[in-house]
Amino acid sequence: MYERNIDKYLKKYGFGEFRPKAVLFDMDGVLFNSMPNHAVSWCESMKQYGLKVSPKEAYEHEGRTGVSTIKILARRQWGRELPDDEARKMYKTKTAIFSRCPKAENMPGAEEAMKKIKKAGLKIAVVTGSGQNTLLSNLQSHFPGLISEQLMVTGFDVKHGKPDPEPYLKGLAKVGVRPNEAIVVENAPLGVRSAVAAKIFTIAVNTGPLSDDTLLDEGANLLLPSMQAFCDNLDKLF
Repeated sequence: MYERNIDKYLKKYGFGEFRPKAVLFDMDGVLFNSMPNHAVSWCESMKQYGLKVSPKEAYEHEGRTGVSTIKILARRQWGRELPDDEARKMYKTKTAIFSRCPKAENMPGAEEAMKKIKKAGLKIAVVTGSGQNTLLSNLQSHFPGLISEQLMVTGFDVKHGKPDPEPYLKGLAKVGVRPNEAIVVENAPLGVRSAVAAKIFTIAVNTGPLSDDTLLDEGANLLLPSMQAFCDNLDKLF
């Protein structure tokens, strides 16, 4: 299965070989089991401003910058363009509620996978749309010796968040590799679309409530049910 999927990827973009030198991880729902907290904080915070967000919709918007998500919600429900400063104020409410949520645990299999990747001599980067300082500051303590601050792309670093390819193109630049020399691990439809647009081999791990087809329809090259499954199958990819 893996060889067939890699073959299709190479033919699609006309690459001569697939030789991974780096793995680019999304954060929420991939490294941390933090998406339930995000869903709750989106629902509760936007309710204070009169905007409706269902937990499922929170997962569908995962990967966008917070300001972009709020502006989309306002456009759909209020029929007007929200100024950036107003959207930022609303996002601060969301981050405050998120910070009071229970601590997000590591995704099972995530740390083990990163240790295997590092042992194999590959670089590790994190590419996230998050601007949650509470999570970003925890990465190095939760994954000691595995993540470098210099190899992170966050919502603060991009003009155009996911699903635009910019976050993953910046991730490639930070690790110094070409698209066919990297693997992306994503759990969100918009994140998959972003990575695919950057022409990187994209593995979707379905750790949330969305259907498998939701991720495959965005162009994921491979679908796995969990981070543990990703960890267990790393040898087949390398």
